[in-house]
Amino acid sequence: MVEGGFTKLFQKRSLVRFTQKYQPLGSAEPEEESQEECELKVIEQEKEVTVLPPKDACKCHKEDLAKALNVDLHTGLSENSVLQRRLKHGWNEFSVDNTEPIWKKYLDQFKNPLILLLLASALVSVITNEYEDAASITVAVLIVVTVAFIQEYRSEKSLEELNKLVPPECNCLREGKLQHLLARELVPGDIIYLSVGDRVPADLRLIEVTDLLVDESSFTGEAEPCNKTDGVLLEAGDITTLSNVVFMGTLVRYGKGKGIVIGTGENSQFGEVFKMMQAEETPKTPLQKSMDRLGKQLTLFSFGIIGLIMLIGWLQGKHLLSMFTIGVSLAVAAIPEGLPIVVTVTLVLGVLRMAKKRVIVKKLPIVETLGCCNVICSDKTGTLTANEMTVTRLVTSDGFQAEVSGVGYNGEGNVYLLPSKEILKEFSNVSVGKLVEAGCVVNNAIIRKNSVIGQPTEGALIALAMKMELADIKDIYVRKKEIPFSSEQKWMAVKCMLKNQDQEDVYFMKGAFEEVIRYCTMYNSSGISLTLTPQQKAIYQQEEKRMGSSGLRVLALASGPELGKLTFLGLVGIIDPPRAGVREAVQVLFESGVSVKMITGDALETAVAIGQNIGLCNGKLKAMSGEELDQLAEAELSATVTNVSIFFRTSPKHKLKIIKALQRAGAVVSMTGDGVNDAVALKSADIGIAMGQAGTDVSKEAANMILVDDDFSTVMNAIEEGKGIFYNIKNFVRFQLSTSISALSLITLSTVLNLPNPLNAMQILWINIIMDGPPAQSLGVEPVDRDTIKQPPRCITDTILSKSLILKIFMSAVIIISGTLFVFWKENPGSGITPRTTTMTFTCFVFFDLFNALTCRSQTKLIFEIGFFRNRMFLYSVLGSFLGQLAVIYVPPLQKIFQTENLGVLDLLFLTGLASSVFIVSELAQKPCFLQGRCRSRDKCQKVNGNGRNLEEKAVRTWSLSGN
Repeated sequence: MVEGGFTKLFQKRSLVRFTQKYQPLGSAEPEEESQEECELKVIEQEKEVTVLPPKDACKCHKEDLAKALNVDLHTGLSENSVLQRRLKHGWNEFSVDNTEPIWKKYLDQFKNPLILLLLASALVSVITNEYEDAASITVAVLIVVTVAFIQEYRSEKSLEELNKLVPPECNCLREGKLQHLLARELVPGDIIYLSVGDRVPADLRLIEVTDLLVDESSFTGEAEPCNKTDGVLLEAGDITTLSNVVFMGTLVRYGKGKGIVIGTGENSQFGEVFKMMQAEETPKTPLQKSMDRLGKQLTLFSFGIIGLIMLIGWLQGKHLLSMFTIGVSLAVAAIPEGLPIVVTVTLVLGVLRMAKKRVIVKKLPIVETLGCCNVICSDKTGTLTANEMTVTRLVTSDGFQAEVSGVGYNGEGNVYLLPSKEILKEFSNVSVGKLVEAGCVVNNAIIRKNSVIGQPTEGALIALAMKMELADIKDIYVRKKEIPFSSEQKWMAVKCMLKNQDQEDVYFMKGAFEEVIRYCTMYNSSGISLTLTPQQKAIYQQEEKRMGSSGLRVLALASGPELGKLTFLGLVGIIDPPRAGVREAVQVLFESGVSVKMITGDALETAVAIGQNIGLCNGKLKAMSGEELDQLAEAELSATVTNVSIFFRTSPKHKLKIIKALQRAGAVVSMTGDGVNDAVALKSADIGIAMGQAGTDVSKEAANMILVDDDFSTVMNAIEEGKGIFYNIKNFVRFQLSTSISALSLITLSTVLNLPNPLNAMQILWINIIMDGPPAQSLGVEPVDRDTIKQPPRCITDTILSKSLILKIFMSAVIIISGTLFVFWKENPGSGITPRTTTMTFTCFVFFDLFNALTCRSQTKLIFEIGFFRNRMFLYSVLGSFLGQLAVIYVPPLQKIFQTENLGVLDLLFLTGLASSVFIVSELAQKPCFLQGRCRSRDKCQKVNGNGRNLEEKAVRTWSLSGN
């Protein structure tokens, strides 16, 4: 586009010079000078053009606005003007400055403290000439960082595929011609034409409108489209009140319009949110914090071992350097290099399982963070609700009431007469049939492929007619005249006549009850028109207020031979209903200790109605407005927000305040949303969850997770995965540390007490393979326990190495050390260590290891409760290790390498019985320890977070189920 513009400019200049070539010299120079002066003057004028904030532009007359932006309203901008403005204002798009190259993303994986600790131990191994250890540690580290990098890179690519939408286009007036352009090419001052279905390409000040309705739900959270005008506003409030301005990214639902571009790219309202989002830093996940703490604990443990060994050696009079070397070797061996691999593999498997459930996870640690989540803040429109207006209630003029099932524009569902629950079709009930007929005829919407073209409210009336099998009834009428809806009159009417019949014309009207009833003199009673009395009017008015107070948008319908003599037909209640499965999900989350809060830009009545419908906080609702939020100080806000279930009339800044206040109160906050107004909160939350289909690009960019099918109930699955992953990591840590402590203790005791070493170097290497190899790794892939979702959220102050876990580790280690030393003592003839002694001791330790792995499969249940055969990979790993141990004992070449000899069947049975003691004791101790530990953990979390079921007890404003 830029090259094209410069080419045209060059051609123009060349043409001027070509025509001047045959003119007298004296006359050519002044003309060329004046031409250049003119162009310089234009360039200077273009440099002075600045973007106008919406709150200033809305107060300007269109002529003043055109003058300020230096544009002709009838011809638009010239190509030269466009080029000059683009040099100053840039393209109409967002540039992400912090896009990192692939190599830097790969190197960032090395920032994990545990990875750095392992690299340090590899360096120490090189210094002490332990090259094999250094090589194995380095390989382990490379595997970990590469797997993590590949998975995160794949997630980013999945997100890019999700975002590959059709590039936004627009109709723009330039050089007197209407051109079809990409939205990114627009500059301030461009004239844009809007029609139904268009996505607004930039911030526009409207200069002409015809029945223009714009869906601004992605900005404001309001489900109902906004009525737009082209008049000058005297006062400018917040963005929801700027009726003559439309914003980038919003959708034209009805009518048409024309506007001047006042803001592009980062200078648009959309861009303001984008800049706020870019400035917001993503917080560290609880798993990252836990791994940081674990890395520090292991570092202190390592230095403790080195110091202890050196102290004992110095007291024994041994050479300090040799004792330092032994201490460093033991410390390196104590660091579980398999831990990062297990953590990464466990997270990757969690991500892959979530991908099968249509959830994209952008960063690996986020999966586990969901296990700590104790507050979910959710946007209402498009997240908890379907963002599809639906008729849910009918009241006819003669007192019949009906409820409507089904959501959206697919026509699925039924109309049930109350209280009999009889399913109504066509005119099986004349009064309901006539009410539905009127809504279908006085209507301009079209439903195509389950989506509405036109106003969502009118789409809801068409969907209602489809459920009653009356969708084609409008075809029997010929429309002769339409009186369009306007915000002043608050009603719409059409004048029709029946096809092929010489009957008088009939009017159909819909609109606000107080306006429609003014045109009515009769009311319908089973197809017969009766005189409308003041008492009847009062009954209808009372019914209309009752429906409105329950959050429904109420439309009145009437028909008759002429305006002013209409027959009142009844009332229709419309709402943006909850998504399927949301109520059940909210209930399960509440029972598991997760508080769900609704944040919306909607009015109080609508928000409360949806809150009650989805069972928010078991119906005990407390609500607070954005205005009330602004009046609270920071400390007071943190204490108050934990007790509120619904926040209404909120802006993006309010959402951010709520998230920050909850985090200050100690909560781990998840935010779900789909709009531009959710983006900043999505990024600042501990877990940002965006909608894949309805979500805007900016919300998906800000989020950590994407729900591809927009299904809120999949959040439950994600939380379940998060809890399961942390438990699996703890299982692995328990196994590996108990094994490594046992091995280190044996070596340390023999070194300190000048005893012969019970295990040789090759045997220690084999034990290390089991410790970091398949049996250990398979603990990380233990399927998520079915009861996991019922457990309360993990407290963020809990470390991986909790007190109860340390006790279990040392209990297992003591049993393993005692049993192994017993066998070593029993098989030691006193004349020196024999191959049988080391074989029995070595095999005993390995068998202890395998039984220890079996009991480490769960921290909460006995092995028979979780299912012995549930983790097949674990069984294959243990079986492989057992067969490998038999090969080491009985295969001659391996006997030479490992210095072993054959053992009898009774020997193996004895060792199996002895080694099983670690499994039996751990299983017996497991249940009571867990119950006590969880109670303490839950108590501590409630103190820190103020969460749990008592979280919502204090009321800011209480609403009973009746809506009073």
